Amino acid sequence: MADGRQAAPKKGGRGWTGALALVTLVAVGTGGALGVYLLSSVEKSVDAKKRDEADKAVKVLTYTGDLALRSVGSVVTNLAESGDSWVRLESSVVFRAGSLPNPDVTLAEIRADVTAYLRTVSMAQIEGASGLQHLREDLNERVALRTKGAVRELIVEAVVVQ
Repeated sequence: MADGRQAAPKKGGRGWTGALALVTLVAVGTGGALGVYLLSSVEKSVDAKKRDEADKAVKVLTYTGDLALRSVGSVVTNLAESGDSWVRLESSVVFRAGSLPNPDVTLAEIRADVTAYLRTVSMAQIEGASGLQHLREDLNERVALRTKGAVRELIVEAVVVQ
């Protein structure tokens, strides 16, 4: 009986070891497959998000063809109401390449016009979103008159009022 009892536990131990090894292999395979699936789905969502962000960035400002963008530079001057209020405006202009005979001279004239216009404006006139919109429209009109329509748009990049 001693021999029979010793043989039975060894077979049962091997059975449990085999079952444990089989369950371990199934768990490793399932975990690996789930990891690969999750990795691919995360990569797809990140790629889709990057494409969406790239599409939004492109739609912000698109000019096609032979258009040129040139910086007018910074204009710093005092406002009309008092000598204590100052404004700094940075802007650029968009125009068709070749439409301006001498772009540097035209940019200097535009800078002088912007300076002259800002000296006639009070702080109350450029306050808030609607004031900024009116300022932008007025500057676009002045630039269009100065260049006889050669400049397509004046882009206000920054306005600081102090």
